[in-house]
Amino acid sequence: MFTRHYNVWPKELPKTMTLPETSVYTNLEISARRYPDHTAIIFYDAPMSYRRLNEEVEAMAGYLQAQGVKKGDRVLLYMQNSPQYVIGYYAILRADAVVIPVNPMNRHAELEHYIADTSATLCLAGQELASFIVPLIGETNLEQVVVASYNTYINLETDLNLPAEVAAPAWSKEIPGVVSWDTAMASGHRPSEHTAQPDDLAVIPYSSGTTGAPKGCMHTHRSVMATALHRAFWNLSTPDTVQLSTLPFFHVTGMTGSMNSPIYSGSTSVIMTRWDRTTAAKLIERYQVTGWTNIVTMAVDFLSNPDIGQYDLTSLNTIGGGGAAMPEAVAEKLKRMTGLDYIEGYGLSETMAATHINPPDHPKAQCLGIPVFDVDCRIIDVDTLEEKGPGETGEIVSCGPQVTLGYWNRPAETEKAFVEIDGKRFFRTGDLGYYDEDGYFFMVDRVKRMINASGFKVWPSEVEGLMYRHPAIHEVCIISAPDPKRGETVKACIVLTPEADGTTAEEDITSWCKEQMAAYKVPTIIEFVDELPKSPTGKLMWRALQEEEWKKQA
Repeated sequence: MFTRHYNVWPKELPKTMTLPETSVYTNLEISARRYPDHTAIIFYDAPMSYRRLNEEVEAMAGYLQAQGVKKGDRVLLYMQNSPQYVIGYYAILRADAVVIPVNPMNRHAELEHYIADTSATLCLAGQELASFIVPLIGETNLEQVVVASYNTYINLETDLNLPAEVAAPAWSKEIPGVVSWDTAMASGHRPSEHTAQPDDLAVIPYSSGTTGAPKGCMHTHRSVMATALHRAFWNLSTPDTVQLSTLPFFHVTGMTGSMNSPIYSGSTSVIMTRWDRTTAAKLIERYQVTGWTNIVTMAVDFLSNPDIGQYDLTSLNTIGGGGAAMPEAVAEKLKRMTGLDYIEGYGLSETMAATHINPPDHPKAQCLGIPVFDVDCRIIDVDTLEEKGPGETGEIVSCGPQVTLGYWNRPAETEKAFVEIDGKRFFRTGDLGYYDEDGYFFMVDRVKRMINASGFKVWPSEVEGLMYRHPAIHEVCIISAPDPKRGETVKACIVLTPEADGTTAEEDITSWCKEQMAAYKVPTIIEFVDELPKSPTGKLMWRALQEEEWKKQA
């Protein structure tokens, strides 16, 4: 067992945690009993109590079972952050079925893959996404789509800037196989006794991986419960905690940190359907938000708001996330403005969010953190599987209660994804990293992202972190490009700050880099772009840029 980090372990917390022998849905049932009139959700100024949330979950669960959904069946959840997402998620679990969270950016071919891979016959969808999923009724084994209109849960008198899909009129089309959310909720069906156990499947989030079609990560109620509890205790959450929910719920970080964990604690979630930095600042001030889980690019945009000083952010006592290393300059700005350290963490779809989080009292910058409750983490050689020591780079492998059982319908890929060490089953993350003498883990890069320039190994994330120090750079993504002499060379795709746009030349960046880093790390190609491609969770899609570059050169 890896224990090097115990010297910096939070003193108020135990190093191990006994998980409840109950389902994830039971967390909502218990909070509704304990705090029936306490606010569970605030959605654009519209509150929803725990009593009402549980009642609506019961109603939707009854409807699902009336449509033939049985224990273990998979149900697609294809919508954006909203009360309906929370209701749909917990209703599927209440019906003893399995949630298939679908990226709202997925379209026809991708949806076909989810339906075929999971054998799902029913989908809960947002109305702005209905046109993509409804045509698949009859063409696939999909039989029914329940369409939700977000505006039925908002405060129509709000002064907040509403996303178009939230302000849109309610769904009113009559299409065979399509039922409106309100009709389903009013059907009057009651669900049968809840029977899901900790080792039953609960959620199958899909991981994009590096090649091929997305793979479903099989998570049980126990593994989903683990990260919900870990997050609640690590952040010392109580019913009076108010969480700003801006990360998409379909992604495990948002699902855990902004939905499942607050429900376990009986806390309040202030939900945003789409990211808007001004709306976020207003909500923090208006509802005295105490915690905010985000990703680095979101935090960068929030702090770039020229009007940020107009808002009272003093209620915040916890802010953090992951997705990429927080640039030092941005972390310093956050510290100056709020007095808070950005608490970074690390996890994957395969681990239902975090396996590592920085200790709140002793965080390290640009660091994944330390292994959380009951997580055994090692660094191994990618090829020989030999275990590495402090400061030595290798692949991060993790064993813990939140680790996936494996990939849905993919036994061969499941076998490749695990390795046995000391008689325990460790998940191979595909991430390169190392740990220091104190037991803090650091990311170097993805196993396949390293740039090999004339034999020199260049880690893009390191170069990105250095380049963020340049005052003219707003965002940067380092990729490899083919080079006739070096084999590969370093290319920087840069979004300039508004002040620097038009006044900064490629030579200015290159000259500055030569002063800041080793020559072999300096980008030989500089490209200024208006924006960088990002995933729905805000991560830079470096692979898309790199593939485009190599195709262009070819």
